[in-house]
Amino acid sequence: MADSGQAGQDFSRRVSKIQEVLDQIGQLDDYSDSHREQAQSIVGQLKEKQRKTILKSALTTHLEAEALKPYQAELIKMQAHLEERKRKAIILFDGRDASGKGGTIRRVARYMNEKHYRVIALGKPSEVQRTELHMKRYIEHFPHAGEIALFDRSWYNRAMVEPVMEFCTRSQYRQFMNRVNDYEESFVSDGTTLIKLYFSVSRKEQAKRFKRRLDDPLRSWKLSEVDMQAQEMWDEFTKAKYRLLKKTHTKKNPWYIIRSDDKHLARLETIKLILNLIKYRGRSRTLNFELNPDVVISGDREIQIMDKQMARKGAYKE
Repeated sequence: MADSGQAGQDFSRRVSKIQEVLDQIGQLDDYSDSHREQAQSIVGQLKEKQRKTILKSALTTHLEAEALKPYQAELIKMQAHLEERKRKAIILFDGRDASGKGGTIRRVARYMNEKHYRVIALGKPSEVQRTELHMKRYIEHFPHAGEIALFDRSWYNRAMVEPVMEFCTRSQYRQFMNRVNDYEESFVSDGTTLIKLYFSVSRKEQAKRFKRRLDDPLRSWKLSEVDMQAQEMWDEFTKAKYRLLKKTHTKKNPWYIIRSDDKHLARLETIKLILNLIKYRGRSRTLNFELNPDVVISGDREIQIMDKQMARKGAYKE
């Protein structure tokens, strides 16, 4: 018989699985009799405290999903407007590993018309691609007229992951940093909207999410070579972030920092930010589009915060 500690861990995992099922519940048309019977059997075996825990978890998940829906409906309007006007938009989701980029992208795209958006998550470059212009393989996925391209990591890998992990040379890094602003201005000048988002997660929360990936067979595929070293090289990644903002946060193409320790708030505020940055017809007059200043921070404000941290403590703090 399992001890109480093991039982607690088993229960925590069970609650986690229930949350995952609830996330997908909107995709199910109906429950079969067998599902009802299984649920009834499980409920009958739960203690009162366990029932309350599961009810709280279920309600939290449900209410968070409901809170997003009015803004997700606005995204549909925005997408239709872009399609009608033949406009293009590129949204970059960059930042630390396990900072919630993928989950946020899924919430942004969940109800949008699949014909008019694409999610791009490129793997390692091929041997041929390594010999080509770094931007080329990203440009190949740029949106057509009336389309939105959502990049799950972008050409800014060359400014963050690659130099820290020594996947590129110092010369390649410097060349990229010296040219990237010009690249962006060139394709923004043709009417493309570019939104650059950096997802910022605390060291403690990142470690917690890595452990969950390690322990959960359904998430273990997310662990990469970089993930395994991210905690050890935390300071190096922070310095790369600072150099990134100093060099590539511009008036025309600014960065927006998303504090993502609270996943729900990060997702909600990201959607609101996108809706604020892309003008569209039919915008709701009753929804609150005001951004939470504790979650969304402008790139120049983040630079100021990091400068103060360095001046006071001699180190940056994510």
